[in-house]
Amino acid sequence: MQTTRVVHADGGERLMWLTTQRVFYAGLLGLASERSFGGWGVYVSPRGLPNRIRIGGGAWQSGELLVVPPQVPHHVRSAEPLVLNLLIESESVDPDALPAVLRRCGPVDDPAFVRRVRAAHAQLVAASGRECFGGIDFDRLFFGQPLPERPLDARIRQVIERVSAAPAAPWSAEQCAADVHLSFSRFLHLFKAQTGMTFRAFRAWKRARSLLRYVRESASLTDIALDAGYPDSTHFSHSIRQIYGLRPSEIVAGSRRLALHDAAGEVLCG
Repeated sequence: MQTTRVVHADGGERLMWLTTQRVFYAGLLGLASERSFGGWGVYVSPRGLPNRIRIGGGAWQSGELLVVPPQVPHHVRSAEPLVLNLLIESESVDPDALPAVLRRCGPVDDPAFVRRVRAAHAQLVAASGRECFGGIDFDRLFFGQPLPERPLDARIRQVIERVSAAPAAPWSAEQCAADVHLSFSRFLHLFKAQTGMTFRAFRAWKRARSLLRYVRESASLTDIALDAGYPDSTHFSHSIRQIYGLRPSEIVAGSRRLALHDAAGEVLCG
C-alpha cells in the first residue's frame, strides 16, 4: 500500500507525482531562463508540436523528445502551454547502464518512448481522478523496466539518505564526513566520484527540489523559504532561479491548477 499526500485542483491534465528519486510533471513550463537540474531531465511534447532546447550557449534545437543529463545548463521553450517532464535523480541510477534514451543530450528520436510517456500521462490523469497512484511503478510505467541502481559506497549512501530525508537541515560536509568516519578531503572526493556531484551542489539541489512539495501550500513565500531551509527570501529566490530558471513566485503561481501527488506525504491512499 502506497502512502501518498494528494492535493487536488481543477487542473484537468496538470499534475505532479513526487517520489524520493523520481518526478513526473505535466504542467506549465513558463518562460524559464537557464536551468540546471541535479538529475536527468526529459521533456516530451504532449501532442506532437516540437519543443526547443539550447544547451549552454549553443544553438537552438527542436524535437518532440528532449533529454538533458544532470547539471547541464539549458534553456527550454515549449510549443504548447503543457509540457511533460520527467526527472531521474542522479545518485539513484547507474549512468553506465541507462537505457539508450537517457544516454543522449538534446533532441532524441525515439517515437516509441514518446508514445509511452504520453500514454503514461493519460493513465496518471485517470488515476488522479481516483485520488491515488497506489500500485503504479514509476520506472515500469515510463521505461518498461526498473532503471539500474547506481552502486554506492555504504558511507556515501548514508549521507545521501540523510540529506534527502531532511534537505532543510543545515548539513555541513565536515559533519557528514565525521559521521561516516572519513577525513574531510576524502569525503569530498569520494562523494563526487560516487554521485557525479559535489556535496555542495547535491545539498543545494535537494533543498531546491523540496520546493516542489510546497507549490500547493497556502503559506507565504517567506514561510516556504524558511521551511525549506533557506535563511531568507533573497537567498531562496536566487537559488531557486539558478536551478529552475524561474522565481519561486512564478513556480507557485503556475501550480495553482496542479494536482500534486506526494509519495512522502501522510495521507494513506490504497
